[in-house]
Amino acid sequence: MAKILIAAHIDVDPAQREECLKTGKPYIDGALTQEGCLCYSWAADLDNPARIEVFEEWASEEALAAHFKNVHYASMRDHIGKFGLTNAVSAKYRVDAESPVYNAQGEPTPSFD
Repeated sequence: MAKILIAAHIDVDPAQREECLKTGKPYIDGALTQEGCLCYSWAADLDNPARIEVFEEWASEEALAAHFKNVHYASMRDHIGKFGLTNAVSAKYRVDAESPVYNAQGEPTPSFD
């Protein structure tokens, strides 16, 4: 079973981004309680005052499918829409290999051995 990663860029009214992030915490916390949710994070992009970066890690396609049917997902979409949503781009990735970034000598390596 392969992990699923989701990366998204969500743009809202810059004047409302901080409030969107703060008041979105219940939806983030709710997602984190779901079976198979390994990571669910929203963060402000420090180079773009409108952008929220979203990163999700799910144990399987089944876990992600359950999330899409969960009240936290629907509530999160509705929540973001209240803050002047101007753009949203997301992609999901199925992980076929995983390896530490740093090798035994503490050096970063791009390989998966």
